[in-house]
Amino acid sequence: MLHVALYRPAIPQNTGAIARQCVGMNTHLHLIGPLGFDISDHAVKRAGLDYWPHLTLTHHDDDERFLAWLGGRLPWLVTKHGPTRFDRAPYADDDVLIFGNENTGLPDTWHQRWSNRRVFIPMPGAATGNVRSYNLANAVAIVLAQAGVRAGLF
Repeated sequence: MLHVALYRPAIPQNTGAIARQCVGMNTHLHLIGPLGFDISDHAVKRAGLDYWPHLTLTHHDDDERFLAWLGGRLPWLVTKHGPTRFDRAPYADDDVLIFGNENTGLPDTWHQRWSNRRVFIPMPGAATGNVRSYNLANAVAIVLAQAGVRAGLF
């Protein structure tokens, strides 16, 4: 099983779409807090997220708790600053894919810590100035599908 980790997600609709993707691809979702929205049972029911009970979810209150869970694993950071194209990384079962906050990305210390474990999605439109980044939910879908195929999970 792959793991998708969202670093301090701010937009509930993105997280909802990513959670649905994780249920569909049998992936464990990790939310690294603090979160920019409520994920209580009441909030989830009110939003009509009927797939939420089927989600394998871990909410880490802060960076330290997530890093403690991560232990010695070497995650893949998905960032436009990565040196490796997302479809060329040697993904494996139980890999952790970390995606940054919609507004601020990932901390510089994480980029430094795992500098050789950063992947990017090609974005030709950025060269023209027409787009600065992909939507977080779309980026997760692109990378997760490729990682699952390359890891032989689906």
